Amino acid sequence: MNVYDTERMVDVMAPEGYEETDTPEGADLIVLNTCHIREKAAEKVYSDIGRIRKMKDAKKKAGEEMVLAVGGCVAQAEGAEIMKRAPIVDIVFGPQTYHNLPKMVNQSLDLKNHGEKSRILDTDLAVDEKFEQLSKKGVKKKATAFLTIQEGCDKFCTFCVVPYTRGAEYSRGVDDVIKDAIKLAEAGVVEVTLLGQNVNAFHGVSASGEEWGLPQLIRALAKIDGFERIRYTTSHPHDMTDELLDVHADVKECMPYLHLPVQAGSDKILKAMNRTHDSASYLKIIADLRKKRPDIALSGDFIVGFPGETDDDFEKTMELVRKVKYSQAYSFKYSPRPGTPAAAMENQVDEAISSARLTRLQALLKEQQTEFNNSMIGKTLCVLIEAPGKTNKTVFGRSPYMQAVQVTLGDASYKDLQGKIVDVLIKEGGPFNIQGVLA
Repeated sequence: MNVYDTERMVDVMAPEGYEETDTPEGADLIVLNTCHIREKAAEKVYSDIGRIRKMKDAKKKAGEEMVLAVGGCVAQAEGAEIMKRAPIVDIVFGPQTYHNLPKMVNQSLDLKNHGEKSRILDTDLAVDEKFEQLSKKGVKKKATAFLTIQEGCDKFCTFCVVPYTRGAEYSRGVDDVIKDAIKLAEAGVVEVTLLGQNVNAFHGVSASGEEWGLPQLIRALAKIDGFERIRYTTSHPHDMTDELLDVHADVKECMPYLHLPVQAGSDKILKAMNRTHDSASYLKIIADLRKKRPDIALSGDFIVGFPGETDDDFEKTMELVRKVKYSQAYSFKYSPRPGTPAAAMENQVDEAISSARLTRLQALLKEQQTEFNNSMIGKTLCVLIEAPGKTNKTVFGRSPYMQAVQVTLGDASYKDLQGKIVDVLIKEGGPFNIQGVLA
């Protein structure tokens, strides 16, 4: 989502004459697009601001202005605190207001030019207005793209800040999504990833007033000329309907990959997290999906050391992981976020215990990912070439299962293959990527 948001910020600033630069030194505008999911990510904002201070001072000595803006979820949650703690920040704006970035930047510069205080804070949650403005922008030519269809969440997991930083659940209108999708296809996009904090809760309304779910939307997008691959993330088990499982079996453009966070294997912990599913219902979704799409690859999210987690609770997480067998996963130690119910819970788990559990879990997940990658050796996979490789004799792409693939070129060049789906014979595996040659 933050990658998508950043790309849109670039889009809205382009008409003002701004273009991206590879280094912050000397930039006229620096935007820190922030994440508030974990404490470490939030604290990193302030260390970045400290480094930028020197650049801003150097620009000032040269008689020029540098505008420093902090956007995203940390800005939404801690806007007033950022203004107080970091006086060099000119603009603080939330994730639902970045379509107004040009206006905020121009206002800040105008105030500076008149010797007035130039600080601006905008954390409105008018998400509908944002998408209305962004839909008017053009699309750069590229092979892969993100497309936000839903934002916010009404689930209120006790560890999560999303309902407070992104707002209530909001689904874009069906026609607006399809219009943006057509723009992407016309720009050469081959693979589109539908985004949402709770993407499978999408319930957009069409121009005729009919409410569509994610299954209907995917089936409609699959009919757009140019789209060969469709993905979606992030899903909640509560909203994995039979209709959505059927899409994985029926729609060839829907990739055989699903990111479905479970967070824990203990029903006691899941209840404390307010996850609205238990381990049995999660495993049933996986079993039903594998019946419909036997080659499906699965990834998930895990939180270790949630308040009240015992050794037995953790072992139940390990047991669930062994049953599912993930192709990849994201796992973290629980990080208390201010204002969430979990942060005030008793029985916070000792840091050393959480670290030891996380080490064990990540070792098991790495073993499963390596096993999955190695199972591809000798197979021919369709790989979408996205970027140059580490050497001039290789290119980088993604398999249908979201694996990173390093492809040896042979007589071909990156220019020949860029944005194309090619057959690749897999020769080597490993924990992080797979390697192959053009078939």
